[in-house]
Amino acid sequence: MAVAISLHLLAAVYWVGGMLVMLLAVRPAAVELLEPPLRLPLLAGVLSRFFVGVWVSVAVLLVTGLWMLFMVFGGFAYAGLHVHSMLLLFLLMAAIYLYLFLSPYAVLKASLKEKNFPRAGVQMGRIRKLVMINACLGVTTVVVASAGRYLLI
Repeated sequence: MAVAISLHLLAAVYWVGGMLVMLLAVRPAAVELLEPPLRLPLLAGVLSRFFVGVWVSVAVLLVTGLWMLFMVFGGFAYAGLHVHSMLLLFLLMAAIYLYLFLSPYAVLKASLKEKNFPRAGVQMGRIRKLVMINACLGVTTVVVASAGRYLLI
């Protein structure tokens, strides 16, 4: 149980924390210091490295979450509303991430390869909005995970 909880928390910290670092530190500094022809490839490079860990985090969260749901709580019928909420939020976040990765991120990479910076900038804006939505959902999930049993029935 300790291993599952630890892996689950580390995966959540990586994913949610990484999104917050991108939104609150990396992107603002890049916007302030670099013009689009330098900024966009830098941000795409940071995202490409971050996304490797996100794929791992999503897999770890799914496996450890379901393991704990069935092995600790005994299944959906015995889990509290906070557990159901965490699963729902995870599925929503994973769907948004999958869309982000397969659509705007793929177009961003192709646009940068073609040196089409206006199109790349539009895609980076879409990515930023989706990451902001997921970061808000992620912070909400952290609150539900940590205090949900006391707030929800």
